Amino acid sequence: MKRYLILLLCFIFSGINAQEESGAVSSEKMNIVKTNVTAYVFRNINLSYERAFNRWFSVNMGFGAMPEGKVPFINSFLNDEDEKKFQNLEVKAFNFTIEPRFYIGHGYGKGFYFAPYYRYSKVTSNTFDFYYDYRLNGNTYRIPIKGFGNTNGNSGGLMVGVQFFLTRKQNLVLDFWIAGAHYGAGKGDFTMTSDVILTPDMQAQLKKEIEDLDIPYVKYTVETNANGAHVKVDGPWIGFRSGLSLGFRF
Repeated sequence: MKRYLILLLCFIFSGINAQEESGAVSSEKMNIVKTNVTAYVFRNINLSYERAFNRWFSVNMGFGAMPEGKVPFINSFLNDEDEKKFQNLEVKAFNFTIEPRFYIGHGYGKGFYFAPYYRYSKVTSNTFDFYYDYRLNGNTYRIPIKGFGNTNGNSGGLMVGVQFFLTRKQNLVLDFWIAGAHYGAGKGDFTMTSDVILTPDMQAQLKKEIEDLDIPYVKYTVETNANGAHVKVDGPWIGFRSGLSLGFRF
């Protein structure tokens, strides 16, 4: 992923150098500040800045933050029974994206573009309550556990979109992210502790309980001890992008 970021920076600096060498000064407005309005549905507060360096090349940098709250669409990757075990799970998130854009057609921030990009993401949980049912000699005992942790990912991807100028002065902007996808690596650690001293058999059942959650697209390993469990995330990081941004050009 570091190699991808270095390649991305080379693209950016080559575009800047091309402008400097040409010595041409454009009368076009070269700066755009935007926010992705569709992201607010997911509590994602965001802001991005795009700078055009010439007709066909610009760089867009974006920041996004999701305040602590319920996990969006949690029932899409956990069934109802497993979701009940996370009684008050909440998360907050942060992401940073840098993308060079290559415009075809009109340019200077207008028209169709394709954009390779790098994204850093971090997700942090609150201290949440989890439970599992320990079975012994035909009896079932509910074991409460406290959990917390975070995970982060570095990924690279490609997006295709189109940007419009909405007014005669060309200062209001609509940026339509048609489709984008990224792939990379994610790492994280979650600690789960219990007030109950766990026997080896209780630890084995807890390990199986967590492993059977079977969260899609997430690879993790579970280690248990007398105090609870340690969950280590180490696997692919996958994401998709689409939406509408509104902005001001100056």
